[in-house]
Amino acid sequence: MYEPFFGLNGEPFSVAPDPRFMYLSAQHLEALRQVEIGLRGGGGFMLLTGEVGAGKTTVWRSFLEQLPSNWDIATVVNPKLGVDALLARIMEDLGVELALEGTRDPIDALHGHLLLAHARGRRSLIVVDEAQALSVPVFEQLRLLTNLVTADRKLVQVLLIGQPELHDLLERPELEPLASRVVGRHHLGALPAEETRRYIAHRLAVAGNGGPPPFDDEAMAKVHVLAGGLPRRINVLCDRALLAAWQVRQRRVGTALVDRAASEVLARPAHARQPARGASAPPDATRRAADDTPVAASARPALFAYGVAAMLGLALVASPWIRDVVGTGSEDRPVAASPAAPGVADAHESLPASVPLVSGTSPLTDGPPALATPVAAAVIASSAAQLSAEDLGGVFGAAATDEVAAWRVLAGMWGTSLGAGEPCVAAAQAGLGCYRGRGGLAPIRILRRPAILILQDDRGRVAYAVLTALFEAEALLRVSAIERRISLPLLARNWRGEFATLWRTPPGWSGDMLVAEGSPVAHWLDGRLDLVDPGGHGRPLSQRVFAFQLAQGLSPDGLAGPQTLMQLNRATGIDEPKLRLP
Repeated sequence: MYEPFFGLNGEPFSVAPDPRFMYLSAQHLEALRQVEIGLRGGGGFMLLTGEVGAGKTTVWRSFLEQLPSNWDIATVVNPKLGVDALLARIMEDLGVELALEGTRDPIDALHGHLLLAHARGRRSLIVVDEAQALSVPVFEQLRLLTNLVTADRKLVQVLLIGQPELHDLLERPELEPLASRVVGRHHLGALPAEETRRYIAHRLAVAGNGGPPPFDDEAMAKVHVLAGGLPRRINVLCDRALLAAWQVRQRRVGTALVDRAASEVLARPAHARQPARGASAPPDATRRAADDTPVAASARPALFAYGVAAMLGLALVASPWIRDVVGTGSEDRPVAASPAAPGVADAHESLPASVPLVSGTSPLTDGPPALATPVAAAVIASSAAQLSAEDLGGVFGAAATDEVAAWRVLAGMWGTSLGAGEPCVAAAQAGLGCYRGRGGLAPIRILRRPAILILQDDRGRVAYAVLTALFEAEALLRVSAIERRISLPLLARNWRGEFATLWRTPPGWSGDMLVAEGSPVAHWLDGRLDLVDPGGHGRPLSQRVFAFQLAQGLSPDGLAGPQTLMQLNRATGIDEPKLRLP
């Protein structure tokens, strides 16, 4: 309407996103840098916050244009979606296909898709706009998705974009597990006065203005104050001020026209407005009129330190553990048929890592697999007594130092009763293998099975406890047939990361990772691999094992050792006790 009057060839201050008018201030560029650092580091969550109209969408669109072509993006723009609708949206954007009969669990389908994408060198990102409006269950589902990991990185990362109250929301106790996974935060504030001037001049120039801007210096200063330095509100005010100038055939826009525009598009008179949040932020009513959005709470970034993770040397990704246990050619060493000494000669050292530790709210019961229900788990968790530092010494009594007793407790979870003699010999007769490792809770979580923890106190005394459940801040141990809860810091002070567990062996398995073609183990492997990769049928077995390891995030070597076989059991639904983790 007013464009020809001012010599323009387009609307300079439309609120509709247009990449031609993109203006990246210093803080917008810093936001881009912070998001890039977060993604490059492979972390779980990144936060980008700002007032309504601060330019969050501008930053995201600019970042999207710079992403390499091997990134798959799922965008959630409706924060009111429930958990099921959220998953459906993510899976649609990422191209995840569910079985026609609809019986496959969507998380399993998404996990398999992400593993294949990872094997092909692709990466996945979920972007959620208006994240401050998400419900707690949706936040929790997003957190659980970041539990999907490979040996060296998360399979999916999440960028949360929202208003400043998103920081306050993440300070709520029920969202602390998610907040602890935030690896990068950036808040977009208001433009400073000089940046506001440049912003106005930039948009006018893109629209065809070849001379001085029609706004005089005082008018641009007034726009800055009234709009609070927020780009969207600057657009609204400038657009209405130019319209007012055109209506009176005035080619220069002064403060009077800006005040007139403000009185029309902002709910309160111009003289009644004072900047909130210093010189940049507008008052509540200004926000409501210009954006029809409630005032955001002030940003108070929450800082959550997970010192327990550092003490235990854990990583959700657990890449050092995978490299040591899997990638050395002896990835999966089974335990000899006799209980090892507390030192565990064949245990693999792991390197400490800094990513937050395991999570899960559904523990494992101590009965056979069929009895491992959430209700039973909740009963056990609530009834188990807390193990304090004062009575921890009692754990190292005579009963708890009996390793054979611990193996019998563990075998009971597999529905097996071990007789007299060496536990692993008896377990082998029941089709079970013993496995020992070290590396903290991260490898246990990847294995998703109960395990014997080898504890040691300050006096060097050794005790054995069966880990039956994991929570955010504590673990559930069975000590001398009694369930006890223990905080993770207390566990960290008395555990060196050594563990032992059981796994179901293939028929005819002798412990040799070099499987002979035509052997019973080879036939079993081919049949199991057909379930997860039917297209690979007929290929050499070592190639199929290699491909499976790659898809599972293991360092591939083509050798079928216990780690690989445990993952294959899990992937193909072999009946085994599981830690009921997300």
